[in-house]
Amino acid sequence: MKKSLKYREGLADARRVIVKIGSRVLVQKTGRPDMRIMRRLIGDLARIKKSGRDVVVVTSGAVGAGMEVLRMTERPQTLPELQMAAAVGQTRLMSRYYDLFKGHGCKVGQVLLTHDDFHHKIRLSNARRTMESLLRHGVVPIVNENDVVADEEIRADLALGDNDLLASLVVKMIRADLLIILSTANGVLKRDVSGRLRRAPYIESVTRTTLQWVNGGPSALSRGGMLSKLKAARAATHAGCSVVVAEGRKPNVLPRIMAGQDEGTLIMAAGL
Repeated sequence: MKKSLKYREGLADARRVIVKIGSRVLVQKTGRPDMRIMRRLIGDLARIKKSGRDVVVVTSGAVGAGMEVLRMTERPQTLPELQMAAAVGQTRLMSRYYDLFKGHGCKVGQVLLTHDDFHHKIRLSNARRTMESLLRHGVVPIVNENDVVADEEIRADLALGDNDLLASLVVKMIRADLLIILSTANGVLKRDVSGRLRRAPYIESVTRTTLQWVNGGPSALSRGGMLSKLKAARAATHAGCSVVVAEGRKPNVLPRIMAGQDEGTLIMAAGL
């Protein structure tokens, strides 16, 4: 615990922060956006930005927002209907981000990306320049998977799932120094010597053994896509970015993380 708190003290020095918010944090059980949670998180994000840091939001939730507009009671099952819901929901989702951030005096800009963008040199360069320009002008980029044109990602349920990999790719693109992954679990769970599940406050590095904690056969502890979060954390830490995985629906989670308090699971940047 002492080691965890010692390393957490350095989080207050982070100047470029990416906060990834998954669908399961943003939406209710019906699949519709939870405005109470959005208001709370955006208020905290605005305060982080006003403290002098660059803030980037990687968000899910477009399909859920589209379901609300289209009055769907169940998540669509076919690719065309998923992409239709995403197309309708992108507008609604951004409208909410715009209104809520505006209430705190912050501007936002939408950035839609696909995984292919990161493998195409010119497109990646263009995306990087756009992001840097937004940050330089004090705008909060709201990044989302472009589910309207993405195929494999939305088939794999990443629209509902999490955009974890996308967040780690944005880390590399803009050289962020802190990635906060907000989940429905309060960090990474590990079995202690007595066999009980306990939150791991600190992970030195994501190794094969670490991945087995959440993907280890009969004793697998995978909850809310924790395996994908650990893989994203591994990529981000190798790029020199510290990562915290924490419960996004918990009050004051972002201020507590930024203050260096024992919240979620901290995974330090490689070499620190």
